[in-house]
Amino acid sequence: MEHEPTGARRRLGAELRRLRGNAGLRLDEVGKELSCSTSKISRLENGKGIPKPRDIEDLIRIYHVTADLEQSMLRRLVHESRSQGWWETYTDGLSAERFVLDSPGRYAALETDAVGIASFDLAVLHGLAQTPDYARAILGALLPRHEAWELDRLVDLRRHRQRALTVATGPLRLLDVIDEGALRRVVGSPAVMAAQMDRLLELSAMPNVDLQVLPFDAGMHRAHSGQFAILEIPDERGSDVVYTESHAGDTYLTDASDVLLYRGILDDVRARAQGPETTRDTLLRYRDLHLSAEGAAR
Repeated sequence: MEHEPTGARRRLGAELRRLRGNAGLRLDEVGKELSCSTSKISRLENGKGIPKPRDIEDLIRIYHVTADLEQSMLRRLVHESRSQGWWETYTDGLSAERFVLDSPGRYAALETDAVGIASFDLAVLHGLAQTPDYARAILGALLPRHEAWELDRLVDLRRHRQRALTVATGPLRLLDVIDEGALRRVVGSPAVMAAQMDRLLELSAMPNVDLQVLPFDAGMHRAHSGQFAILEIPDERGSDVVYTESHAGDTYLTDASDVLLYRGILDDVRARAQGPETTRDTLLRYRDLHLSAEGAAR
């Protein structure tokens, strides 16, 4: 897997936090040594700041890092942290949209570091499962003021993300519980939805993909509070992250207690969802339903 700046920043932040703890120093004490604010140190430790080589050299001195191997590792992470992520080709120049498109590359960056995604799809299918036409219709509804070329760029970004499911070695694992309402709701047109059902059927046959449908007759569940995804990230790249979507924008939860809470919700909703064969039957039924609606509209 390519080294990506966001993952490198998170790994570097974890190392800096560990080294500060070993040195027995508080944030304000380190800030005083560097003649900077405590917020700058905090951002570096949380993987949100872009580290400067000079700062890291100073921290190596302050934390008394003497081992050559450890110093080399920190300097390598600084170099990787300052590189450009592959997703920036798709996101550079796009108009910002508060609460919808304020940081379009952040999720892609985290997904690049992940080895597995576990999600609950309430109203919209996960980006890894979307066909281009479905993705374009969703983005057009969410970003009505954006130009066609911008939507095309974001669709291409999602198509690039989907490559992770089919790489020859170590493909990304996807566990996706889909509320039945997301299958019934017409996005784009019945023809778009029929093609989307075919895409889900293809995914369900892949060994690294596990799809389940939560049927209407399962009733109301606490998962219906909102769509979410749990990104499983190896220890050497950071820690697991819960991604949620709402009208107030995207939220990224990293506390172990939050991750544990959402894992429990997902486990519960999976227990109520259909198994693989019944899920395929449901997808076939909705494909036929949308094909019939498309034929009646002609």
